[in-house]
Amino acid sequence: MAPPDRHPVLDLEPDAFGRGTGVSVRAARPARSGERPRWSPLIVGEATHEIPVHLLFRDEAEAPPAPGGPVRPTVVGRRLGTGEQPRIRRVPPPAPAPVVPARAAPSGDPHLTERPGPALPGWSAVLVGLVALLGCAAVAWWAGALPAPVTEALRLPRFPYDGVRIREWALLGLGVTVALFAFGGLGRGRAGHAWVLTLFGDYRGSVRRTGLLWMSPLLLRHRVDVRLRHWRSEPMPAVDSNGTALRVVVLVVWRVRDTVRAALGVQDHEEYLREQVEAAMARVLSQLPADAFHDEAPTLRNAEAVGDALTRMLSAEGRPVGVEVFSAQPTRIEYAPEIAAAMQRSRIAAIDARHRDSVLTSVVDAVDDTVSRLTTRGLVELDDYERKALVKDLTVAFYTGRQGAGERL
Repeated sequence: MAPPDRHPVLDLEPDAFGRGTGVSVRAARPARSGERPRWSPLIVGEATHEIPVHLLFRDEAEAPPAPGGPVRPTVVGRRLGTGEQPRIRRVPPPAPAPVVPARAAPSGDPHLTERPGPALPGWSAVLVGLVALLGCAAVAWWAGALPAPVTEALRLPRFPYDGVRIREWALLGLGVTVALFAFGGLGRGRAGHAWVLTLFGDYRGSVRRTGLLWMSPLLLRHRVDVRLRHWRSEPMPAVDSNGTALRVVVLVVWRVRDTVRAALGVQDHEEYLREQVEAAMARVLSQLPADAFHDEAPTLRNAEAVGDALTRMLSAEGRPVGVEVFSAQPTRIEYAPEIAAAMQRSRIAAIDARHRDSVLTSVVDAVDDTVSRLTTRGLVELDDYERKALVKDLTVAFYTGRQGAGERL
């Protein structure tokens, strides 16, 4: 004959003042022959859900997860002698930054190093030019070549004109040359810009001064913008470590640090930087998956770690051409349009699974705490069968209540 079903029963016990306020849990006994069955208030929910209750009754401890492997539940606590089941906690691995394989950066020309270029204040060149023009006017007046109205207006004595001799022609030519040389070398230095000077292809220096300046007219000038600049890329194609197609937008903050390398060490330093951004982004993003739906592995959603790796790589690539990169941050990482809908459904399913897992974890903790308090305080003594029956009833009741509350929210 099969043994009768036995379930834990909640009874009200009178306290010291005769009031039924005390609560105790005892095992219900089967009804004897001729005795009226006693009512047992069992914990029963209106609806039940299929949940992995077998996790509560595992006695073996699982090995820690292997490095890089999936996260597995780990037994973290058990109090022997109380009948308490082991508590389970998920221990996610740390999220490391993307590891980018190191390779040698391009080397620049060691002879191209910025140094101050020859430049004089502009007012001195203006003064020299005016003196040269006055000298030419004086030679012309001495030769009698000035028009009569000019000499009368200046109240100068008039000399007879006998023609311009060779000596006077030489003085006039020298004065005109000095004036052209003085006024032709004037330039305006602006804040945030620099001049790179070359003479017949040879580097002569860089000028970062502002205001009116004089530089030799024989020098060829290249204007370079040295201000702090930013560049926002268009959506660029890329793939993650799983080969999933992505669209990425990157914001780069940079400036020219060495003007001679930026102007002479590369054909176009701005175009060079754009190409290096795309190449570095492809290397960094291929190290991690875009999303880890079912585990706690590091992903590309950690924008801080991805930005740090991208900044370090671009800094090394831009140093040989005189470009200093302050930050390179991905502002948007999204799936390609052809797979965006499918990946969005996978993400929603993963979020729902994590929610169910968190509800189950909270239910297990609540059941564990309830059974632990009842057994450690000596309020009830249960054998294995009664303990399992109580745990199952509590788990179903708690899980049903939490699930209903979540759906209402």
